[in-house]
Amino acid sequence: MSASTAADQDDVRSRLPDPARFFPELGEIAAAMTRATRNGAVPRSTIGLVQLRAGQIVGSTYHTVRQSGLLRGAGEPEERITAVASWPDAPYFTDAERVALELVDAVLTPNPSGERVPDELYERAAAHYDEKALWTLILAIGQICFFVPVALIARPIPGRAPGKNYRR
Repeated sequence: MSASTAADQDDVRSRLPDPARFFPELGEIAAAMTRATRNGAVPRSTIGLVQLRAGQIVGSTYHTVRQSGLLRGAGEPEERITAVASWPDAPYFTDAERVALELVDAVLTPNPSGERVPDELYERAAAHYDEKALWTLILAIGQICFFVPVALIARPIPGRAPGKNYRR
């Protein structure tokens, strides 16, 4: 493949037009969700890592590219961004980040043999995060999950800015 990305290719199209065309309040909802997760209780880098991991788990190229780009733009080292896919054995994450990544894995990965978030995982998370921070992590997972059906069904164009990532 050439140096251009798929987003630069003329033949890449979303399945649907921008949902804001039908739901103008969607921008307000997205902005409110972002404000809620940027309350200072959890570092933005942790939120970004969690949301990147969520995109990887659900198989969303759009979310994976978007979250990786946001992390790069915030100055995250490439090793940390790349290692999110293999976080359990990567040396780049703090214990608090590890438990946040483990939480998103637990929430989004089916567990046919038991509950997804056992007490032991919750207790480890609570050892690193106070109640506001735990709620912030929950909202960050919920925020990305809110947009998962959008990414998987409408397939916005990866690498393009919101509002410019849908067919016209």
